[in-house]
Amino acid sequence: MTAATHSTLFSQGPSGSSVPASPSGADEVLEGLDPEQREVATALHGPVCVLAGAGTGKTRAITHRIAYGVRAGILQPSSVLAVTFTNRAAGEMRGRLRQLGAHGVQARTFHSAALRQLQYFWPKAIGGSMPRLVDRKVQLVADAAAACRIRLDRGELRDVTAEIEWSKVTQTVPADYPLAAARAGREAPRAPAEIAQLYSAYEDLKRERAVIDFEDVLLLTVAILQDRHDIAEQVRAQYQHFVVDEYQDVSPLQQRLLELWLGDRDNLCVVGDASQTIYSFTGATPDHLLDFRARHPGATVVKLVRDYRSTPQIVHLANGLLAQARGRAADHRLELISQRPPGPEPVYTEYPDEPAEAEGAARRIRELVDAGVPAGEIAVLFRTNSQSETYEQALADAGVPYQLRGAERFFDRPEVRKAGIALRGAARFGGNDSLLDDAVDLPSQVRAVLSGEGWTPRPPAGSGAVRERWESLAALVNLAQDFAAARPGATLADLVAELDERANAQHAPTVQGVTLASLHSAKGLEWDVVFLVGVAEGMMPITYAKTDEQIEEERRLLYVGVTRARERLHISWALARSPGGRPGRRPSRFLDGLRPGTPATGGRGAAGGTGGVERGFTGGPAGTAPRRTRRTPARCRVCGRTLTDAGEMKLMRCEDCPSDMDEGLYERLREWRAVQARRSGQPDWCVFTDKTLIAIAETAPEDERELVRIPGVGMRKFNRYGADVLAICAGRRGEGLDEES
Repeated sequence: MTAATHSTLFSQGPSGSSVPASPSGADEVLEGLDPEQREVATALHGPVCVLAGAGTGKTRAITHRIAYGVRAGILQPSSVLAVTFTNRAAGEMRGRLRQLGAHGVQARTFHSAALRQLQYFWPKAIGGSMPRLVDRKVQLVADAAAACRIRLDRGELRDVTAEIEWSKVTQTVPADYPLAAARAGREAPRAPAEIAQLYSAYEDLKRERAVIDFEDVLLLTVAILQDRHDIAEQVRAQYQHFVVDEYQDVSPLQQRLLELWLGDRDNLCVVGDASQTIYSFTGATPDHLLDFRARHPGATVVKLVRDYRSTPQIVHLANGLLAQARGRAADHRLELISQRPPGPEPVYTEYPDEPAEAEGAARRIRELVDAGVPAGEIAVLFRTNSQSETYEQALADAGVPYQLRGAERFFDRPEVRKAGIALRGAARFGGNDSLLDDAVDLPSQVRAVLSGEGWTPRPPAGSGAVRERWESLAALVNLAQDFAAARPGATLADLVAELDERANAQHAPTVQGVTLASLHSAKGLEWDVVFLVGVAEGMMPITYAKTDEQIEEERRLLYVGVTRARERLHISWALARSPGGRPGRRPSRFLDGLRPGTPATGGRGAAGGTGGVERGFTGGPAGTAPRRTRRTPARCRVCGRTLTDAGEMKLMRCEDCPSDMDEGLYERLREWRAVQARRSGQPDWCVFTDKTLIAIAETAPEDERELVRIPGVGMRKFNRYGADVLAICAGRRGEGLDEES
């Protein structure tokens, strides 16, 4: 199973189920948390910002924070609103909170929370019945285009709809769209004036038909809270504490809603990672996360960098990707530290063409499945959905089951809806159903009912619609088996209630097949084995990524893909699109300096943000930010020239200026570094980079003050390694070398 599909709904008492019993008290909630996660869990007052790298247990930290506050009597469950971005994530959070004994806490998406408030306050604020909410706006956009006599093909229709959504979450009205789109550097699918015309016609149609869309839910809630102070105060009286997950994905409209919920209070905890900002095309921006300390000078900032998901080899590649990044988000990157045992190095493979690449991936996947790796623990990730068809066919040819993520939602599939009706009928009238005569337990009852819907013990051959329907029904059969194992004695009616709850939360069961998914839709998921395919120029970064900001978002997208893998990572690319085509492609520039045989690209080094806690500023008047100290320019200690290159600044001299390095000291430091890296299971540069070792060997520091001043050392690394380094510089062997020899 992927982490996102682990069921938290099968909770049971301490009678031997696979799900542990709820903690007996508040202190037990904190057990098993690492020091930084514990800081998050116990920081219950004032603004808190959690910068959480991929795989560092952010959901665990914030759910334990809420549960600890509730169990300790500090937080009232009904006064807490936890907000995230998907129904699945909200459902997972609710399940974890229930398991921790924090019942009654609201965990919702922004839209769900706003819709609930809008429905409740509409009669009081507006009067009458609330307009109908449309699930999909594409048909309305098509009707608006027809009214404007503008012909849109299928792709343009989708893209125009996306532009309207972006405009609304950035609070841009139709007349302002051309200027706003130009300022944001958006590639409009039609002339900006035409988009503005379509947007205006779309809004007119909604008013005529008395309907609203999902963006209107946020806009209308914001409008009511702004205009009706009595309603705003009623909401604020209800909710006293707020937690926002994936805060790097907040849009300006969502941020405005959050501010109105808060009022003049500051009991807010936000969690995010600027290096996983991959949805800017929807209006999401990391600025609210990056500016949090400026808006809340008294905030506590906790950095989670212990990666519990991926092996050191995968984490090393992920850190290397970000080390080459540029821009504001890159300045706040986190250097992950793997907590897992070492695993295999990432595998890089070049293919002559795309079909050969798909066949090669399918062949390796077939070998993994034959070796015992569950198909559900393998994923093939690509940049665009159009790439999936080749891999669907290759996996079908190899006899490997698969599921396509990001297609029709599981509970919306016709075969799943029909299966639900059949199961509900059997639960009510099963005593009169001959199909169930020989069914002795819940799993056999489900198999008997679903056999009438097309399920068979063995999957059908080949791919296509028949195989997809069977996979959906097989997922329900597997879910029934897991449900019965977790809740002995459960009835068919209990399972139907479970399915209803999962459908409401869009918490789909695991389909036992290889996952095919775009990189965007893979966010929040993880697998034992990941195949990143099509990692070539033109696809990664995508051709239409032109600006520096767009290129950096493509790099972050690849970073998200890399960090989905727990144990094995395969990266591949094709030199041509079709067999016999001109081999004009090259591997993605993002792999330069990272894959074997490629020269280093002169990145800024791996030193990013480190784990720990930064307490809020309290040394001045309330509401004032800490004063930044001005830094004098770094100058070469040999020729005096101003230094701008990060590597030269570490050496405190120009690359071309002569070095007075003690070669013997440098070699002793390298030997010591190798021992430290081996012990911690990290790459050598995670201890100190080569440039830092050279700077130490050139300076030969004699005391703490001289060592800490060397760029790349700092107090954190001094506290860990300072005694050894000073001993080696003084001509003695560091303790690490003494123990190793």
